[in-house]
Amino acid sequence: MVDNPSYARPLRVADLAARSVVAFDLVLDPAELADLAADVGADALRKLRFRGTLAPKGRQDWILAADMGVTVVQPCVVTLAPVTTRIDEAVTRSFLADMPQPADAEAKIPEDDTAEPLGPVIDPGLVLAEALTLALPLYPRASGVAFDDTIFTTEGAEALDDKIRPFAALREKLAGKPGKDSGTP
Repeated sequence: MVDNPSYARPLRVADLAARSVVAFDLVLDPAELADLAADVGADALRKLRFRGTLAPKGRQDWILAADMGVTVVQPCVVTLAPVTTRIDEAVTRSFLADMPQPADAEAKIPEDDTAEPLGPVIDPGLVLAEALTLALPLYPRASGVAFDDTIFTTEGAEALDDKIRPFAALREKLAGKPGKDSGTP
């Protein structure tokens, strides 16, 4: 991701009223949509809407609650044909002034995965980019496309299949199906 992306909309925390809710409605122009699509690894984005509020919680913390809606175009993982997906999700982030820092490299993941440390700015544009990245389908497939049971190997070599996989016979035995090595007729 770029340091200062075109879709960034930073709000300085010092400029926010401590007892007022700030509403936002993030609508990106075509160039900003293209930048965001490139940053999240999509071919294109359409009909993007990121609307919500930034509300104070306590004396120093802030809660961002928004609805994200976007149509994403990604390449099919099998055919590379364009796959269009509609994503509609609620997004929540808690910006905490006293965010507990992990004590060591193997610290537990906090139960609240929406919590982030409060910095000098809260950027709904960057929250949108993160939420969209997490919501994208990992392996988009075009309609009707499936992986075949194709076996690839070099010429003259024996293909890897169930006969050399050590747990194939055990799997069949546990499933109650007679197999080659199960000893049942």
